[in-house]
Amino acid sequence: MNIKLVVSTIAALVICNASLAGHHETEQSPNETVAVNWLKAQATGKEETIAYVASNLADDGQIFGDRYVGFGFTFNPNDEGKMIVDRIIPNSPAAEILKSGDEFTVVNGVSVRKATMDKLSFRGKPGEAVKATIKRGGKRQNIEVSRGIISNNSNKSELIADLETGNADDWPFELKINEVLSKDNIVYVWSTGKDVDTVVDLPFEQHVVTRFVFNEEGKVQAVGRLSEDRFVLEQTGYNISR
Repeated sequence: MNIKLVVSTIAALVICNASLAGHHETEQSPNETVAVNWLKAQATGKEETIAYVASNLADDGQIFGDRYVGFGFTFNPNDEGKMIVDRIIPNSPAAEILKSGDEFTVVNGVSVRKATMDKLSFRGKPGEAVKATIKRGGKRQNIEVSRGIISNNSNKSELIADLETGNADDWPFELKINEVLSKDNIVYVWSTGKDVDTVVDLPFEQHVVTRFVFNEEGKVQAVGRLSEDRFVLEQTGYNISR
């Protein structure tokens, strides 16, 4: 463990907390209320989430998603046993080769089907090439894509389109708001979420810090978050290995 990094991080959080605390009111400000209700909508259901995003995210708003190593595309998880490319993230490895509508049939020698979805090697070492077979226009085509670092950001229309692919039955989860801090047009919300992984049927919980930036009209201009993704994987029986 890097002790210097840990100490520096703790010090930065203490300074940030002290700075924000002076601007936190007993009663929630309008921006704080929107931020908290945004998270509550996410925990309630699919339709509630989409409606709240549509109403409160600015038309030019941005969602800054978690970074990861991979190709840089999305697909509809409700197409069980199939992986058909939906949205391609700009400036990603996928953008150079894939097209919306391409269907993966084989990834590094593993056939794509319901039972192998968690065994496809899209994730791994950056820069490492992955060989795959896709169907495009009814014809099979062999491709090779090198994994890259993906910044999974979305604009308003892309976010709503991604939300539409979600499974409403698996959506709700238990949410606890621990603390809300704000300064000027920025709001931080520290929350705890509890849910069950439907693939392995194991419960998990995680702390999440969500940062909201508001414009002058009180609409959400940007959202980003830090979460305990690795802790979630450990609770549900997964591990990271080389």
